[in-house]
Amino acid sequence: MIHELYFVDMSRRFRAVFHMMAELAFPLLVIIAFAETNEASTKVVLQGYLTGQLTGQASTNSGSNQAEAWRREFKTFTDYIEKSVKSMKAFKEKAEVTLLKIQGTNKSSVVYTRWGKRTCPTNAEVVLSGFTGGSGYHHVGAAVDPLCLPRDPEWGVYKDGINGKKAYVFGAEYETNTSPGKLPTLHQHDIPCAVCLLRNRSVVKMFPARKTCYKGWRLEYHGYLMAGRYNHPAGTMYTCVDDDPDTLHGGHTNKNGKLFYSVEARCGSLKCPPYVQGRELVCAVCSKE
Repeated sequence: MIHELYFVDMSRRFRAVFHMMAELAFPLLVIIAFAETNEASTKVVLQGYLTGQLTGQASTNSGSNQAEAWRREFKTFTDYIEKSVKSMKAFKEKAEVTLLKIQGTNKSSVVYTRWGKRTCPTNAEVVLSGFTGGSGYHHVGAAVDPLCLPRDPEWGVYKDGINGKKAYVFGAEYETNTSPGKLPTLHQHDIPCAVCLLRNRSVVKMFPARKTCYKGWRLEYHGYLMAGRYNHPAGTMYTCVDDDPDTLHGGHTNKNGKLFYSVEARCGSLKCPPYVQGRELVCAVCSKE
């Protein structure tokens, strides 16, 4: 009988506590949300609210001992809530730091070569400023791509002397005596280059026959499309040489090597219009996030 009475009393107490918890649910949510911006006063606000609730409960329930017991229980509860809020805030701060690190690593960089210039645009970092080089125009077994050679070369194991059984790399010259604008003044001059690092961009592309970029792209530089002469045996690649080209000091001699000629349109399989027979093509180097 005693056990049954104890069980009934505990059940009543549990229902009373549960009922009070239901009444407190919304205020607790408000206070927890408030805690993120004013953590120091969280416990005071919550305990003040609970004290008011318990005072009302004490006036309607039998005896002050029961109210005091509830106060102790709710003090433990508010302490737990305060610790939970602190833990949640610490977790949020760590998550934000981790997210910033992830976002930082996702910011990519790209590298491109600015042909015909010793420097990079102001929004890019100069990796190296060097000499344009490549295979000789008269060699059948030549490499097609130009190189931006550094001014401070390093060496591995080497054997000096020419034996005719290796690939060659030469300097490069402008062959622009028949080109438009100021390009003829660069004829026979050696060609500089710069390797440029562009941060927070994901792609760089050269667009032939354009001097502006398409929507969503940013212009890095524009210039004239150049390549090897059509009847020379060496294969070459189309290269965008800057519109305001530089030259290398002391490089105005006709030593040939890799030669850069302007590129003109030839109608037939190439649609004219929009292209024009014999007109030199421009180019633009553009980047995109």
